[in-house]
Amino acid sequence: MRLHDLLLDILENETLQAVFQPIMDLRAGQLIGYEGLIRGPSNSPLHSPIKLLATAEQFGLSGRVESLCVTTVLDWFIKRALPGRLFLNISPLGLLEGCLKTDAVQALLNRDDFPRDRIVFEITESSPKMALAPVVEAIMALRAEGFQIALDDLGEGFSSLRLWSELQPDYVKIDKHFVHRIHQDPTKLQFIRSIQQIAENGGARLIAEGIENRAEFQVIKDMGICFGQGYFIGHPLDRPAHSPSQEVLECMASAQICVYPHTQKIDARKHQSRKLLMDAPSVPPNAMSEEVLKVFQTHPKLHALPVVKDGVPVGLINRSLLIDRFSRVYTRELYGRKPCEMFMDSDPLIVDIKTPVAELSQLVVNKGKSNFADGYIFTDRGLYLGVGSSFDLMQEITDLQIQAARYANPLTLLPGNVPITEHTERLLENGQAFCACYADLDHFKPFNDVYGYRKGDEIIQMTANLLSVHSDPDMDFVGHIGGDDFFILFQSPDWEQRCRRMLDAFDSSLARMLSAQTLTAGGYEAEDRRGNMEFHSFPALSIGIVQVAPGRFAGHHEVAAAATEVKKMAKRTTGSSIYVDKRSSAQEREQPRAAA
Repeated sequence: MRLHDLLLDILENETLQAVFQPIMDLRAGQLIGYEGLIRGPSNSPLHSPIKLLATAEQFGLSGRVESLCVTTVLDWFIKRALPGRLFLNISPLGLLEGCLKTDAVQALLNRDDFPRDRIVFEITESSPKMALAPVVEAIMALRAEGFQIALDDLGEGFSSLRLWSELQPDYVKIDKHFVHRIHQDPTKLQFIRSIQQIAENGGARLIAEGIENRAEFQVIKDMGICFGQGYFIGHPLDRPAHSPSQEVLECMASAQICVYPHTQKIDARKHQSRKLLMDAPSVPPNAMSEEVLKVFQTHPKLHALPVVKDGVPVGLINRSLLIDRFSRVYTRELYGRKPCEMFMDSDPLIVDIKTPVAELSQLVVNKGKSNFADGYIFTDRGLYLGVGSSFDLMQEITDLQIQAARYANPLTLLPGNVPITEHTERLLENGQAFCACYADLDHFKPFNDVYGYRKGDEIIQMTANLLSVHSDPDMDFVGHIGGDDFFILFQSPDWEQRCRRMLDAFDSSLARMLSAQTLTAGGYEAEDRRGNMEFHSFPALSIGIVQVAPGRFAGHHEVAAAATEVKKMAKRTTGSSIYVDKRSSAQEREQPRAAA
């Protein structure tokens, strides 16, 4: 049969089927309702709802097909006596074509035993070319009749931020694309955080779709998203469960705070140069040189003057060089009324305003030292816009590097001070018990001085790797404060065994990096500042551990201070060692461990 005939047969015989996927309150641990989903007849080319609705639109039958979808879902939901709210999909096209106006739909919507506030009309995506005003008017009419409204799949199609602003919906569904692997994708995490802020301001409740595993569930729950939906919570079924599964309830009961995916938030490769733009006057090539001199005198901070012809920069006049030339005898008389182009650099550095800072920096370096003071000219689509200073560029690069280091250490790529602080605060705010560990390398500076920074960098990277390997990425946070200082936030119950494995791994890895002769000697000799030979021990790993009980510390500063003090105690022991803060437990657990 042709698709058109198949569709007409479905409409005539009402052969659609409904399934229901649970939606869960991620704070209370209870189901709040179900999304009603439609399926075509089994073994039919129109079994898929996407194919079914696309075919209906193709043949101008969207209103009739969606009307049958609504009656099927409503009828099956009521007959199964499912608890909570019913989220009912409806497209703007179907709504405008009157899919809710049929007698069959109205009979179900007006039942006395099924109040309207249990129905949430979920507005699905539609053509971006569709006029918004009539859709908004139709949806607002539904709300006036006592129904609630949800926007589906925020982030694609018709469900735009504009529609959110117009409708002020009760619920907003986050598209599953942004939930998929969110525990590994910092960009998706940041997107949902932004959506959270909008929802809080607008009074909407968020529903995260597509939660397929424990890790995604944990992140969404920890972020404070109100509701969740997906295969991990429950598959779409003809007769779905009335309560969450045991696995989901165990996740709800877990006090574990998830470790958010980490990103280096500051990236000079993506940071555009517009911030460096300075307004500056320009002169045409035929302007007299003495006029240029007057411009410099009027603008004492102007380091160079662009020469522009018909809106396009053609050269740059260096302030210092011009003033130096005019300070010479007879220069003003000889050249004052000559065109300024004779003093200009006809090959200046010209860059588009959208050029990334990192790329601009490389262009300045390639231009050479002699052009450094001239700076560069900014254009927008080839037309003159302004100038930039090489000094300002270097300052910006330095600032970006400092900011980047606060978020991620450039050597190890581990999270830096800002993420360390943020994760510590999350643990404290949620009343979660954890261990704060300050890891530091002993005798590292003399080793770095004698063996060179490359060998020193190898040890830093080796340490970062072994700390990460012996931590649980789902429970434990490993950060790099800087230099040879690291910070670990353990939620793993076997934190002490993990720390001891770190010490063993460090000692064995270091041994492989040193010669047999050096190992036999137990260290190495090097000159001190006075030229005297001094014996130095090998680098060792010291870990100071503070057990943080709920309510013990007011903030991350106190945790860091306590860990710093305990780390000093660990460093008093020769060789790799750990020291557990005695004040953190009823038992005194000072257990320094000398390296084998």
